[in-house]
Amino acid sequence: MPWERRGDFSAFITELRDKNRYDDEIKWTNVSRYGEPFYKDLIDGFFQRSWLMFHAVIVRRGYTDKSFHKSFDEEKRKRFTMLIQRKIAHFCAGDRTKRYHVWVDPLPSRYKKADEASFKIAGSMLKNELGMKPLETLATRRAKQVPGIQLADFLLGATLADWQNDATSTHKLRVRRYLAEHLGWPDMRSDTRPEIWKFNLWYFYDPSSGRKREVPTRAVSFKLPIRPFRRRGQQ
Repeated sequence: MPWERRGDFSAFITELRDKNRYDDEIKWTNVSRYGEPFYKDLIDGFFQRSWLMFHAVIVRRGYTDKSFHKSFDEEKRKRFTMLIQRKIAHFCAGDRTKRYHVWVDPLPSRYKKADEASFKIAGSMLKNELGMKPLETLATRRAKQVPGIQLADFLLGATLADWQNDATSTHKLRVRRYLAEHLGWPDMRSDTRPEIWKFNLWYFYDPSSGRKREVPTRAVSFKLPIRPFRRRGQQ
């Protein structure tokens, strides 16, 4: 979200909480019969606000080339850094005034300075590609204190539920289906084309592996009107 929209986002979450009398932390594992109306309203609110985006990379653990990584821990950190670098490069291209601040839940890594390493590596990659460093900060924050991280956790969990086949409760199945309907999909087991900026899923697939691509890339038909992304200077 744009930095100046933080107050608007906080007000949006507070309004939804008050309306649904929902006080729990926002995350996929907390979706319940009691919280189902709140999470459906949250999905609606996300797609109604043009200044909110969700982007994720999906990597099947067994499909990666272990010769490029010392450990699965290192691999996860590389994927995270790559996602940040690729997305900033895409949205920043052609505009030298943009700056980005990344708040991330503690990374699942044994390396205590994982966030600091990702910040330095992503910054260096962006400098080489763009000739500048638009990534201003990358700092660890606890999800309980940052509603934006909680929203990302929920959307990621709802998406991965179909990939991992682990959503069995009826309320979770309904919420997951509600999210898919906003994309014009029957379920969340697919990825999107790169230009889909509002809700983008990037399935990491390596053609050199010799394996067949697991899922097809689906076209997105948003339930609500979504404007096309244009870089600065485009009409």
